[in-house]
Amino acid sequence: MSQAAEHDEKMTFWQHLEELRKRLKRALIAYAIGVTVAWTYRDEILAWLWKPFADSWRAQGIPGEPSLNFAAPGDAFMAYMKLSLMGGLLIAAPVIFHQLWGFVAPGLYAKEKKYVIPFVFFSTLLFVGGGLFGWRIAFPITFDYFLGLAGMAQNAGLSITPVVMMGEYLDFVRQLLLAFGIIFELPLLILFLSMAGIVNWLQLLRFGRWFVLVAFIVGAVVSPPDATSQIVMAVPLCLLYFASIGLAYFFGQQPTPEQLAADKERREAERKDREESRRKRREERAAAKAAKAK
Repeated sequence: MSQAAEHDEKMTFWQHLEELRKRLKRALIAYAIGVTVAWTYRDEILAWLWKPFADSWRAQGIPGEPSLNFAAPGDAFMAYMKLSLMGGLLIAAPVIFHQLWGFVAPGLYAKEKKYVIPFVFFSTLLFVGGGLFGWRIAFPITFDYFLGLAGMAQNAGLSITPVVMMGEYLDFVRQLLLAFGIIFELPLLILFLSMAGIVNWLQLLRFGRWFVLVAFIVGAVVSPPDATSQIVMAVPLCLLYFASIGLAYFFGQQPTPEQLAADKERREAERKDREESRRKRREERAAAKAAKAK
Protein backbone atom coordinates (compact mmCIF):
# COMPACT_ATOMS: atom_id res chain seq x y z
CA MET A 1 0.00 0.00 0.00
CA SER A 2 1.22 3.49 -0.83
CA GLN A 3 0.17 5.18 2.41
CA ALA A 4 0.44 4.24 6.04
CA ALA A 5 -2.69 2.82 7.59
CA GLU A 6 -4.52 5.23 9.83
CA HIS A 7 -4.57 4.23 13.52
CA ASP A 8 -5.32 6.05 16.71
CA GLU A 9 -2.35 4.16 18.14
CA LYS A 10 -0.27 1.19 17.15
CA MET A 11 -1.58 -2.07 18.62
CA THR A 12 0.82 -4.38 20.42
CA PHE A 13 0.97 -8.15 19.94
CA TRP A 14 -1.03 -8.74 23.14
CA GLN A 15 -3.63 -6.17 22.08
CA HIS A 16 -4.03 -8.08 18.81
CA LEU A 17 -4.54 -11.29 20.77
CA GLU A 18 -7.11 -9.59 22.98
CA GLU A 19 -8.92 -8.25 19.91
CA LEU A 20 -8.91 -11.74 18.38
CA ARG A 21 -10.29 -13.23 21.61
CA LYS A 22 -13.09 -10.65 21.67
CA ARG A 23 -14.02 -11.25 18.03
CA LEU A 24 -13.97 -15.03 18.46
CA LYS A 25 -16.15 -14.78 21.54
CA ARG A 26 -18.79 -12.75 19.68
CA ALA A 27 -18.69 -15.08 16.69
CA LEU A 28 -19.10 -18.15 18.92
CA ILE A 29 -22.05 -16.59 20.75
CA ALA A 30 -23.73 -15.85 17.41
CA TYR A 31 -22.96 -19.38 16.26
CA ALA A 32 -24.45 -20.87 19.44
CA ILE A 33 -27.63 -18.85 18.90
CA GLY A 34 -27.72 -19.99 15.26
CA VAL A 35 -27.33 -23.64 16.31
CA THR A 36 -30.20 -23.23 18.79
CA VAL A 37 -32.46 -21.77 16.11
CA ALA A 38 -31.49 -24.54 13.67
CA TRP A 39 -32.23 -27.20 16.31
CA THR A 40 -35.67 -25.69 16.85
CA TYR A 41 -36.45 -26.02 13.13
CA ARG A 42 -34.45 -29.20 12.52
CA ASP A 43 -37.35 -31.14 10.96
CA GLU A 44 -38.13 -28.36 8.48
CA ILE A 45 -34.44 -28.03 7.54
CA LEU A 46 -34.07 -31.78 7.10
CA ALA A 47 -37.16 -31.92 4.88
CA TRP A 48 -35.72 -29.12 2.74
CA LEU A 49 -32.38 -30.94 2.37
CA TRP A 50 -34.11 -34.26 1.69
CA LYS A 51 -36.30 -32.96 -1.14
CA PRO A 52 -33.73 -33.21 -4.01
CA PHE A 53 -32.95 -36.82 -3.10
CA ALA A 54 -36.63 -37.78 -2.83
CA ASP A 55 -37.38 -36.11 -6.17
CA SER A 56 -34.51 -37.98 -7.84
CA TRP A 57 -35.68 -41.25 -6.25
CA ARG A 58 -39.12 -40.90 -7.81
CA ALA A 59 -37.74 -39.61 -11.12
CA GLN A 60 -35.59 -42.75 -11.49
CA GLY A 61 -38.58 -45.01 -10.88
CA ILE A 62 -37.11 -46.82 -7.87
CA PRO A 63 -39.80 -48.94 -6.12
CA GLY A 64 -41.10 -47.78 -2.74
CA GLU A 65 -41.03 -44.43 -1.05
CA PRO A 66 -37.70 -42.73 -0.24
CA SER A 67 -36.85 -42.80 3.44
CA LEU A 68 -34.05 -42.00 5.87
CA ASN A 69 -32.85 -44.68 8.27
CA PHE A 70 -30.65 -44.98 11.34
CA ALA A 71 -29.03 -48.07 12.85
CA ALA A 72 -28.48 -47.23 16.53
CA PRO A 73 -30.91 -45.44 18.89
CA GLY A 74 -28.58 -42.46 19.27
CA ASP A 75 -27.85 -42.05 15.56
CA ALA A 76 -30.88 -39.84 14.92
CA PHE A 77 -29.87 -37.47 17.72
CA MET A 78 -26.30 -37.21 16.41
CA ALA A 79 -27.57 -36.63 12.87
CA TYR A 80 -29.87 -33.84 14.05
CA MET A 81 -26.98 -32.33 15.99
CA LYS A 82 -24.80 -32.29 12.85
CA LEU A 83 -27.68 -30.70 10.98
CA SER A 84 -28.04 -28.00 13.64
CA LEU A 85 -24.31 -27.27 13.59
CA MET A 86 -24.45 -26.82 9.82
CA GLY A 87 -27.60 -24.69 9.95
CA GLY A 88 -26.18 -22.57 12.74
CA LEU A 89 -23.21 -21.66 10.56
CA LEU A 90 -25.51 -20.33 7.84
CA ILE A 91 -27.66 -18.40 10.32
CA ALA A 92 -24.66 -16.84 12.06
CA ALA A 93 -22.76 -16.11 8.83
CA PRO A 94 -23.45 -12.32 8.83
CA VAL A 95 -22.14 -11.92 12.38
CA ILE A 96 -19.12 -14.16 11.72
CA PHE A 97 -18.16 -12.18 8.62
CA HIS A 98 -18.68 -8.93 10.50
CA GLN A 99 -16.33 -10.05 13.27
CA LEU A 100 -13.78 -11.15 10.68
CA TRP A 101 -13.89 -7.73 9.08
CA GLY A 102 -13.68 -6.08 12.51
CA PHE A 103 -10.46 -7.96 13.24
CA VAL A 104 -8.90 -7.04 9.88
CA ALA A 105 -10.12 -3.41 9.83
CA PRO A 106 -7.43 -1.89 12.15
CA GLY A 107 -4.83 -2.64 9.46
CA LEU A 108 -6.78 -0.88 6.71
CA TYR A 109 -6.98 2.73 5.55
CA ALA A 110 -9.86 4.88 6.71
CA LYS A 111 -11.37 4.88 3.21
CA GLU A 112 -11.26 1.07 3.14
CA LYS A 113 -12.99 0.67 6.50
CA LYS A 114 -16.20 2.05 5.02
CA TYR A 115 -16.58 -1.18 3.02
CA VAL A 116 -17.61 -3.13 6.13
CA ILE A 117 -21.32 -3.22 5.23
CA PRO A 118 -20.79 -4.26 1.58
CA PHE A 119 -18.24 -6.86 2.71
CA VAL A 120 -20.60 -8.42 5.25
CA PHE A 121 -23.55 -8.30 2.85
CA PHE A 122 -21.82 -9.78 -0.18
CA SER A 123 -19.80 -12.37 1.75
CA THR A 124 -23.01 -13.63 3.36
CA LEU A 125 -24.89 -13.46 0.05
CA LEU A 126 -22.19 -15.41 -1.79
CA PHE A 127 -21.86 -18.04 0.95
CA VAL A 128 -25.59 -18.66 1.17
CA GLY A 129 -25.93 -18.37 -2.62
CA GLY A 130 -23.29 -21.06 -3.06
CA GLY A 131 -25.23 -23.38 -0.77
CA LEU A 132 -28.46 -22.66 -2.66
CA PHE A 133 -26.71 -23.34 -5.96
CA GLY A 134 -25.56 -26.69 -4.63
CA TRP A 135 -29.05 -27.57 -3.39
CA ARG A 136 -30.84 -26.43 -6.54
CA ILE A 137 -28.38 -27.47 -9.27
CA ALA A 138 -25.69 -29.84 -7.99
CA PHE A 139 -27.83 -32.04 -5.74
CA PRO A 140 -30.37 -33.08 -8.43
CA ILE A 141 -27.60 -33.85 -10.94
CA THR A 142 -25.57 -35.83 -8.41
CA PHE A 143 -28.53 -37.77 -7.02
CA ASP A 144 -29.88 -38.52 -10.49
CA TYR A 145 -26.52 -40.04 -11.38
CA PHE A 146 -26.19 -42.21 -8.27
CA LEU A 147 -29.82 -43.33 -8.14
CA GLY A 148 -29.75 -43.89 -11.88
CA LEU A 149 -27.41 -46.82 -11.22
CA ALA A 150 -30.18 -48.49 -9.21
CA GLY A 151 -32.66 -47.65 -11.95
CA MET A 152 -30.47 -49.33 -14.58
CA ALA A 153 -30.23 -52.41 -12.39
CA GLN A 154 -34.03 -52.56 -12.27
CA ASN A 155 -34.12 -52.55 -16.08
CA ALA A 156 -31.67 -55.48 -16.10
CA GLY A 157 -33.92 -57.53 -13.81
CA LEU A 158 -31.97 -56.86 -10.61
CA SER A 159 -33.64 -55.61 -7.44
CA ILE A 160 -31.50 -52.89 -5.83
CA THR A 161 -33.15 -50.70 -3.21
CA PRO A 162 -31.05 -47.88 -1.71
CA VAL A 163 -30.98 -47.78 2.09
CA VAL A 164 -29.97 -44.24 3.01
CA MET A 165 -28.63 -43.70 6.52
CA MET A 166 -29.55 -40.39 8.07
CA GLY A 167 -26.10 -39.50 9.40
CA GLU A 168 -24.25 -40.43 6.23
CA TYR A 169 -26.70 -38.48 4.09
CA LEU A 170 -26.24 -35.34 6.16
CA ASP A 171 -22.44 -35.74 6.05
CA PHE A 172 -22.65 -35.95 2.26
CA VAL A 173 -24.92 -32.90 2.06
CA ARG A 174 -22.80 -30.88 4.48
CA GLN A 175 -19.66 -31.56 2.43
CA LEU A 176 -21.27 -30.28 -0.76
CA LEU A 177 -23.00 -27.28 0.83
CA LEU A 178 -19.82 -26.07 2.54
CA ALA A 179 -17.78 -26.65 -0.62
CA PHE A 180 -20.13 -24.57 -2.75
CA GLY A 181 -20.45 -21.90 -0.06
CA ILE A 182 -16.67 -21.52 0.14
CA ILE A 183 -15.95 -21.49 -3.59
CA PHE A 184 -18.62 -18.83 -4.13
CA GLU A 185 -16.54 -16.54 -1.92
CA LEU A 186 -13.85 -16.49 -4.63
CA PRO A 187 -14.93 -13.17 -6.27
CA LEU A 188 -14.85 -11.38 -2.93
CA LEU A 189 -11.43 -12.82 -2.08
CA ILE A 190 -9.94 -11.83 -5.43
CA LEU A 191 -11.52 -8.36 -5.24
CA PHE A 192 -9.98 -7.87 -1.79
CA LEU A 193 -6.55 -8.99 -3.05
CA SER A 194 -6.77 -6.75 -6.12
CA MET A 195 -7.78 -3.72 -4.06
CA ALA A 196 -4.83 -4.38 -1.76
CA GLY A 197 -2.51 -4.44 -4.79
CA ILE A 198 -1.46 -8.07 -4.30
CA VAL A 199 -2.81 -9.11 -7.71
CA ASN A 200 -4.23 -7.28 -10.72
CA TRP A 201 -6.49 -8.21 -13.60
CA LEU A 202 -3.57 -8.81 -15.96
CA GLN A 203 -1.96 -11.37 -13.66
CA LEU A 204 -5.31 -13.06 -13.11
CA LEU A 205 -5.95 -13.22 -16.84
CA ARG A 206 -2.55 -14.78 -17.52
CA PHE A 207 -3.17 -17.37 -14.78
CA GLY A 208 -6.61 -18.20 -16.19
CA ARG A 209 -5.60 -21.29 -18.18
CA TRP A 210 -3.93 -22.77 -15.10
CA PHE A 211 -6.90 -21.91 -12.93
CA VAL A 212 -9.14 -24.06 -15.13
CA LEU A 213 -6.89 -27.01 -14.27
CA VAL A 214 -6.94 -26.05 -10.59
CA ALA A 215 -10.76 -25.83 -10.66
CA PHE A 216 -11.13 -29.37 -11.96
CA ILE A 217 -8.62 -30.66 -9.41
CA VAL A 218 -10.60 -28.96 -6.63
CA GLY A 219 -13.82 -30.40 -8.06
CA ALA A 220 -12.28 -33.88 -8.04
CA VAL A 221 -11.12 -33.53 -4.42
CA VAL A 222 -14.17 -32.02 -2.72
CA SER A 223 -17.03 -33.45 -4.80
CA PRO A 224 -18.38 -37.02 -4.95
CA PRO A 225 -16.31 -39.42 -7.09
CA ASP A 226 -18.15 -39.04 -10.38
CA ALA A 227 -17.37 -36.88 -13.39
CA THR A 228 -20.78 -35.17 -13.39
CA SER A 229 -20.39 -33.77 -9.87
CA GLN A 230 -16.85 -32.64 -10.59
CA ILE A 231 -17.99 -30.73 -13.67
CA VAL A 232 -20.91 -29.18 -11.78
CA MET A 233 -18.43 -27.81 -9.23
CA ALA A 234 -15.57 -26.91 -11.58
CA VAL A 235 -17.62 -24.99 -14.17
CA PRO A 236 -19.12 -22.41 -11.76
CA LEU A 237 -15.71 -22.07 -10.11
CA CYS A 238 -14.21 -21.13 -13.50
CA LEU A 239 -17.07 -18.71 -14.22
CA LEU A 240 -16.62 -17.07 -10.83
CA TYR A 241 -12.88 -16.70 -11.46
CA PHE A 242 -13.32 -14.94 -14.79
CA ALA A 243 -16.07 -12.76 -13.32
CA SER A 244 -13.55 -11.84 -10.62
CA ILE A 245 -11.16 -10.63 -13.32
CA GLY A 246 -13.82 -8.11 -14.35
CA LEU A 247 -14.20 -6.94 -10.74
CA ALA A 248 -10.42 -6.58 -10.44
CA TYR A 249 -10.35 -4.59 -13.70
CA PHE A 250 -12.95 -2.04 -12.54
CA PHE A 251 -12.23 -1.82 -8.79
CA GLY A 252 -8.72 -3.16 -8.21
CA GLN A 253 -5.31 -1.61 -8.73
CA GLN A 254 -4.20 -1.46 -12.35
CA PRO A 255 -1.07 -3.13 -13.80
CA THR A 256 2.06 -1.02 -13.98
CA PRO A 257 3.31 0.23 -17.39
CA GLU A 258 6.19 -2.24 -17.09
CA GLN A 259 3.76 -5.15 -16.60
CA LEU A 260 1.67 -4.04 -19.58
CA ALA A 261 4.76 -3.73 -21.78
CA ALA A 262 6.05 -7.15 -20.71
CA ASP A 263 2.66 -8.71 -21.41
CA LYS A 264 2.56 -7.11 -24.87
CA GLU A 265 6.02 -8.50 -25.66
CA ARG A 266 4.98 -11.94 -24.42
CA ARG A 267 1.85 -11.97 -26.59
CA GLU A 268 3.86 -10.80 -29.61
CA ALA A 269 6.41 -13.58 -29.05
CA GLU A 270 3.65 -16.15 -28.74
CA ARG A 271 2.04 -14.87 -31.95
CA LYS A 272 5.34 -15.21 -33.82
CA ASP A 273 5.82 -18.73 -32.42
CA ARG A 274 2.35 -19.74 -33.64
CA GLU A 275 3.02 -18.30 -37.09
CA GLU A 276 6.36 -20.11 -37.26
CA SER A 277 4.72 -23.38 -36.22
CA ARG A 278 2.03 -22.99 -38.90
CA ARG A 279 4.68 -22.18 -41.52
CA LYS A 280 6.68 -25.31 -40.64
CA ARG A 281 3.57 -27.48 -40.79
CA ARG A 282 2.71 -26.08 -44.23
CA GLU A 283 6.22 -26.78 -45.45
CA GLU A 284 6.13 -30.33 -44.05
CA ARG A 285 2.78 -31.02 -45.71
CA ALA A 286 4.06 -29.58 -49.02
CA ALA A 287 7.21 -31.70 -48.83
CA ALA A 288 5.20 -34.83 -48.01
CA LYS A 289 2.83 -34.12 -50.91
CA ALA A 290 5.75 -33.61 -53.31
CA ALA A 291 7.41 -36.82 -52.16
CA LYS A 292 4.18 -38.72 -52.65
CA ALA A 293 3.78 -37.29 -56.16
CA LYS A 294 7.23 -38.63 -57.15
